[in-house]
Amino acid sequence: RLRLRDFHLPYSRITPVSNVGLQVSISNAFAELDGDWRVKFLFVRDHGSFDLKVENVYIKIILRLGSDATGKPTISTSDCSAHISNVRVLFSGKFGWLYNLFHSSIESRFRKILEDKVCDSVAKSVHNELQTYIQTLPVTARIDAKTGIDYSLVAAPRATAQSLDADLKGEFYSLAHRSTVPFSPPPLAFPSDHDRMVYFGASSYFFNTASLAYHKAGALVFEITEAMIPKDVGFSLNTSVFSAFIPQLEEMYPNMPMKFRLSAPTAPFLTIAPGGISFQPIVDVQAYAILPNSSVAPLFLLSLVRNVSAVINVRSGRIVGSLDVGRIRLSLKDSAVGTFQV
Repeated sequence: RLRLRDFHLPYSRITPVSNVGLQVSISNAFAELDGDWRVKFLFVRDHGSFDLKVENVYIKIILRLGSDATGKPTISTSDCSAHISNVRVLFSGKFGWLYNLFHSSIESRFRKILEDKVCDSVAKSVHNELQTYIQTLPVTARIDAKTGIDYSLVAAPRATAQSLDADLKGEFYSLAHRSTVPFSPPPLAFPSDHDRMVYFGASSYFFNTASLAYHKAGALVFEITEAMIPKDVGFSLNTSVFSAFIPQLEEMYPNMPMKFRLSAPTAPFLTIAPGGISFQPIVDVQAYAILPNSSVAPLFLLSLVRNVSAVINVRSGRIVGSLDVGRIRLSLKDSAVGTFQV
């Protein structure tokens, strides 16, 4: 019937340990317990109660961080030490006064046993509870109906004297069919200073796998119809408007509504460099005439290429930037209405 009356951890600290992981330091811990005791030795039988105070407990635990084959984190106890400065025990009972005469020897034995038990308990807790818990942490997440993201560890976390770095995959994938990404992630270089508590970085791999996943899922397809054009612009999406550029269009499909289908023939990739971000999307534009029976007739297919670059910065805690959009290059890939000047 051991009872814990009082328990305090007034000071604890977690610090990184180079090439290992984390150190957990606990100092000035304090506990008060009471309970019952019973002794049976030959013809001697006695029982009673006791009060136990444990003061100035210091515990140092070294936790080794790693990762398993699935990219989940692992944790284990690399080292543990415990020191108790003072243990005081007071016995009560028929012969309590006798046992109290030997309190110094008993307290010394208690202190040694408790110090050993602390590290045994820590090792079991780390293995049975902490490691078991982090194995339940997911390393993938569903983004929407088409894609998910894999943020598993690609290597064990790296600890230095001042920081802890974790390399996550950051890979988007199609939920319908996941396949190997045909390019490798570039290395990430973080600042050497430690002014901030947390640094987060994303390479072009993060964005380009998203582009590849959405392209494979067929999400990079958009349609422009008459209903999407504001009525106050004085512009209608029909063959009469485009007959100024393509005269034969009016002859073949007189005054018929049109629609455009925009799609990316390949996944658009961006490049991140010290000078900024560059992006060159390629878009296929397929034009259709909407016939009176609501069916569509393909008219022509254009290829659109545009150079886009951006410079990103942080000012007053806000992400700011400037965008430079280059000229559009159009080319005719196919036509059902004859050739015309793009």
